[in-house]
Amino acid sequence: MLRLEGLEIVQGAFTLRADMTLEQGRKYAVIGPSGAGKSTLLGALCGFVPLAAGRIVWNGQDLTGADPGARPMTMLFQDNNLFPHLKVLQNVGLGLRPDMRLDPAQKARVREALERVGLADQMAKKPGTLSGGQQSRAALARVLVQARPWVLLDEPFAALGPALRNEMLELVRELVSETGAGLIMVTHAPDDVRRIADEVIFVGSGRAEAPQPAAELMDNPPPELKAYLG
Repeated sequence: MLRLEGLEIVQGAFTLRADMTLEQGRKYAVIGPSGAGKSTLLGALCGFVPLAAGRIVWNGQDLTGADPGARPMTMLFQDNNLFPHLKVLQNVGLGLRPDMRLDPAQKARVREALERVGLADQMAKKPGTLSGGQQSRAALARVLVQARPWVLLDEPFAALGPALRNEMLELVRELVSETGAGLIMVTHAPDDVRRIADEVIFVGSGRAEAPQPAAELMDNPPPELKAYLG
């Protein structure tokens, strides 16, 4: 269980507050207007954005001051964050060892992850030679190989066409279901919410609201969410 207790994030004139409890194995969509703080919230959870107040607690452990690498979560960014000078196999291996000195068991884990996302025949290629969908799969394999309890997605499939984006979302849903990981996904697309989310975190007016059931919220949105959805 992941608890956000009295969170306050301050960046210049911008302030975002949050109080909520997130359950392991659930899938959460984070939606709201541009600039509302959705990516900032995920950055704070991963330790990339400092807190002005409050705590992040996971299974009774205070993570507030923990380094990003020591937290039980991994994050997939919009640009996939692949290194162009490294082969796909090496990019995925970075999820286990930043120095890429993998032992045989770790190398096997990397190959298994690439096979799971359908890139077994692309391991020796560099990201620039892959399609957009293949790059997304490589980045997802790096998330998978880390086997963290929480997976955070910051619109990594936004640049893909609708059919390919839906394919990637389906793959994400399969992977987190298999591993039992919790999923927190920033998206601007209502269809993505209906496709993958159990619950929705709406971010607006300086606050990340506590999760609400996705289908119910999308069918009967409160005024602020309704204005955002149009």
